[in-house]
Amino acid sequence: MTQAEIKLCSLLLHEHFGEIVEKIGTQLLRAGGQALRGIAGGTGLLLDQVKKALCVLIQHNLATFRPRRGGVEYEAQCGRILRILRYPRYIYTAKTLYGDTGELIVEELLLNGQLTMSAVVRKVADRLTETMEDGKTMDYADVSSTFVRLVDTHFVQRCPLVPEGPQSPEVPPPPAPTLLSSDKDMYTVPRLSLVGKGKRRRSCEEEDGEPRVKKQKQEGESSEAPPDDGIYWQVNIDRFHQHFRDQAIVSAVANRMDQTSSEIVRTMLRMSEVTTSSGAPYTQPLSSNEIFRSLPAGYNIVKQVLDQYLALLADDPLEFVGKSGDSGGGMYTVNLHKALASLATATLESVVEERFGSRCARIFRLLLRKKHLEQKQVEDFAMIPAKEAKEMLYKMLSESFVSLQEIPKTPDHAPSRTFYLYTVNVPAAARMLLHRCYKSVANLMERRQFETKENKRLLEKSQRVEAILASMQATGAEPAQLQEIEEMITAPERQQLETLKRNVNKIDASENQVDETIFVLESFIESTVKRP
Repeated sequence: MTQAEIKLCSLLLHEHFGEIVEKIGTQLLRAGGQALRGIAGGTGLLLDQVKKALCVLIQHNLATFRPRRGGVEYEAQCGRILRILRYPRYIYTAKTLYGDTGELIVEELLLNGQLTMSAVVRKVADRLTETMEDGKTMDYADVSSTFVRLVDTHFVQRCPLVPEGPQSPEVPPPPAPTLLSSDKDMYTVPRLSLVGKGKRRRSCEEEDGEPRVKKQKQEGESSEAPPDDGIYWQVNIDRFHQHFRDQAIVSAVANRMDQTSSEIVRTMLRMSEVTTSSGAPYTQPLSSNEIFRSLPAGYNIVKQVLDQYLALLADDPLEFVGKSGDSGGGMYTVNLHKALASLATATLESVVEERFGSRCARIFRLLLRKKHLEQKQVEDFAMIPAKEAKEMLYKMLSESFVSLQEIPKTPDHAPSRTFYLYTVNVPAAARMLLHRCYKSVANLMERRQFETKENKRLLEKSQRVEAILASMQATGAEPAQLQEIEEMITAPERQQLETLKRNVNKIDASENQVDETIFVLESFIESTVKRP
């Protein structure tokens, strides 16, 4: 874990959970696993504050616990904390695939960490009802069906549970429970008869002659425990990452070949999305007949044309699609590891070109293709003058985009009797670029915080004016009164607010763009680690 990762995790925890949670999360990241007393001593916080902050981290799956030496040890999950940066992308993907209902379901689960299905359905139905006009309400059954679809496609999964069973009176209970998850029940939705409709927060103050608060209290006392009490659900982040990876592969095929090829690859990935694990090197083998039957109805291509496309994809040098060797060549798979390596390499090439220019990018691509070259060979193959080639190689070497390998002819390693070969170590270059991306996101977050802090007074004034306007519009104020309130913010202040909004939007867009690069590099590095 690098300092850049720790700093970015600290900023994310502070922005989303506050100062106390940030202190404890950073302490756990720096010191590793610690007991409760050790955390309190390292942060200088009260035990009660530490307990509450740890509850928040565990609730949001940002920390884990395990029994150790008669006590409990807590450990922060750096990789899971960094995923907070990708929450907007998860929510947008759910909206794209499952509409507004899917968007709000994923948003509620991310906001709360873990929730029961009944609680999610109720919250989402209430929020959707708030946005509806003409007094319409959202039915619980509609939200429930979307939730089931999210579970069926593995975007939402069950949380691990404490195993049930009789506890022996002779054996003392463990200091911390052991959470177990069953693959069989991970995506099994309990049968619930959720009947009802969403409620609006704004309603009459009194209903049936009783004050609203009193009626809610009576209803709460008489209500029973929900039928799915104890079964909690969470967002399956790995499944979202699998979807992002598939989208990147489809886009790369479309850019390299054509739309029909990308649609064939998309169909192959869609057929294997649930049956293939996120770390698998290949998708499940598929025959051309299976692919043909699963193509979208809009693609009116005959079987012979599909076979030609599959042959072209299999013969492509990038090898995104390959033939399954154990089935006589009649089955096709998508080579996920090679696809991720190609995406990471393309990212490195684009960064080199943007940072050092097209000639450096030419040398970089040459080294990728030829693997090992001496300086003289680089000059000849790239057709670049010796002085310029030397400067470019040293520049990329100092930035760790290329590396130098020494091969001595004699044991004394004399420079005159040693070959110096330039090469590109793609995994090492990807790790270096990933480290810089973490630094970039941390700098962007600090810049956004600085911009907001500098304009804090103006933002508070704008919020007060908007609140006054909203309340006056609700009471039916005259247009002249509303205009008078709006004029409380002067023209220069309005211009300053517009500039701030524009700057913050640019920073947010930059964060999302850098995160896309982070995702490609992280996926490639994970695939190299998991490779058998």
